[in-house]
Amino acid sequence: MVMSETLNAAPGWLREELVTLAWCWRLARRDGVVIGLTSHDRDLMVGGIAYRAAPGMKPSALETSDSLDAATMDLEGAIASDAIAARDLDAGRWDGAELELFVTDWSAPGMAPVTVARGSLGAVERRGAAFAAELQGVTRLLDRPVCPATSPSCRAMLGDPACRVDLAPRTHLRRVIAVDGRAVTLDSVAAGMAFGELLWMDGANCGLASPVIGVDGSVLHLAEAPVFAPVFPARVRLTEGCDKQLATCRDRFANAVNFRGEAHLPGNDLLTRYPGG
Repeated sequence: MVMSETLNAAPGWLREELVTLAWCWRLARRDGVVIGLTSHDRDLMVGGIAYRAAPGMKPSALETSDSLDAATMDLEGAIASDAIAARDLDAGRWDGAELELFVTDWSAPGMAPVTVARGSLGAVERRGAAFAAELQGVTRLLDRPVCPATSPSCRAMLGDPACRVDLAPRTHLRRVIAVDGRAVTLDSVAAGMAFGELLWMDGANCGLASPVIGVDGSVLHLAEAPVFAPVFPARVRLTEGCDKQLATCRDRFANAVNFRGEAHLPGNDLLTRYPGG
């Protein structure tokens, strides 16, 4: 791993001919779970977080520079059932997790560590009893569009700062009493759930969410079936949805002033029209 800039500002213990350093990874999932792993053969306590020994964890080469090229790094390691479980990888719990990679002196873990890289996990791939993940640097944000493209439907998400609809009265707690594939039966009807979201609050699916693509009374049709078999009755949190049409924004939410779309802008089909057509 190339760390020229890091070494220039490195503490004295990292400049010694013989160093006692250990790699450490701090991973924070989107649901708030934080774990620490280290390449050392013993657990370390750094910054109040316990970093569990995971000698199989290793980073690939990482090159730093002053350019704006997106820096990526591959992280490989063994699947530990009590830290990074196979079922959590398959369920996507680790997708998008924030990761910080640093080195510390394992003989004096209380000393300030040296951060080498930080970013978020990209695609996570299982390889038998091991896994591999790509670390995406902050420069990936430069790939985002500078300004939004025009669209006949609303570009905002229901309840976000651009939409400004209050989701508190549009969030409901229900219990799931049956599951048949992607069809989930609730204990009572929840209005406005088309294009909404179901978040599991119990059991092995706790913390996992799925978009709602259809509603039939008390039965919700999800975009994907639950990853794990739920134990009934299972608590869920339902958040209402929106089809992003101007009429819905105006009539249902009285929020046309915040509609983020161009519903009346002529489309490309205008070029193919002809008089009297």
